[in-house]
Amino acid sequence: DIPIRGSAMSSGELWGAHSENVWGFDLARRVSGEAYEHTGIGPDEIDLFELHDAFTIGEIVTTEAIGLAEIGEGGRLVESGHTSLGGAQPVNPSGGLLSRGHPLGATGIAQVTEAVWQLRGDANGRQVENARTALVETLGGGVAGIDGNACVVSILTS
Repeated sequence: DIPIRGSAMSSGELWGAHSENVWGFDLARRVSGEAYEHTGIGPDEIDLFELHDAFTIGEIVTTEAIGLAEIGEGGRLVESGHTSLGGAQPVNPSGGLLSRGHPLGATGIAQVTEAVWQLRGDANGRQVENARTALVETLGGGVAGIDGNACVVSILTS
């Protein structure tokens, strides 16, 4: 069994010109913070991440939002190899949403399934070695003036 150690969910707040951050950033930051607080596990203790990367910039922005990288440093984190398969903290070893065609209703389920496979050691050619903790972040929807309809962050452990 692979338990969900903790999960947090919230809908977005009003968002617009007053926010210094891109759409979804503040929501992902707030929800991931709640998940870290609930579980007592911080981003530096996570072995792998499955992040909502429906757009090419998604991984970089989200690694910053969830505290894996400082603001403005997400690109450097990717370039360093830190988030690559074989790196210290792989992000989206599954290939992410874009590699699956981002099937809207199934996206979150696919992300959690990948995390479970990884923590069981069943991820075959994309296995993260010695994976014991995983974070899944999914964020979706958009209504004018709202910072994302919903965001869920779950932390799983083996």
